[in-house]
Amino acid sequence: MGTHSLRWSLPLAALALGGAAPRIVFADGAWAALDRGTRCEAGSRALRVTSERGEQASAAILFARGGERQGVLALRLGKPPRPDATVLLTVRDQPFLLISRSSFAWSRGAAQETAIIAAMRGGGAMKVEAGAASGRRFVDRYSLDGAAGAIDAAAACAARR
Repeated sequence: MGTHSLRWSLPLAALALGGAAPRIVFADGAWAALDRGTRCEAGSRALRVTSERGEQASAAILFARGGERQGVLALRLGKPPRPDATVLLTVRDQPFLLISRSSFAWSRGAAQETAIIAAMRGGGAMKVEAGAASGRRFVDRYSLDGAAGAIDAAAACAARR
């Protein structure tokens, strides 16, 4: 596991578990900005539950207070992908290959994060797809309604110390 993977394993675990009770700093459309203390995030849930466990997939753009990396995309997938599966994010018609581990996926680095956020600002929809352990493909779909405002609010939240 590389440095990037280690650095975001804990935020991804917090995303999965919910972490401390967040304070909502912005909400519009399908997105909200949350203050979780050490970080702020713009987040949304998938449009439908794809998990056999009844858990809903979720997406977040993470902004760590005082961190060198800002705007990391972190996803909780609706199903765990096969270990060798490619996890592909498509924002409108723009594809992005993601890093994945277990039921989580995240962006590959600062350049990709900038491109993902720019694509998300255009509105519309995004989807995440991968091959599940069953051999069938699954797709988690998201509305981008309110994403730009939530991303701006989360970035401003993290800038405050």
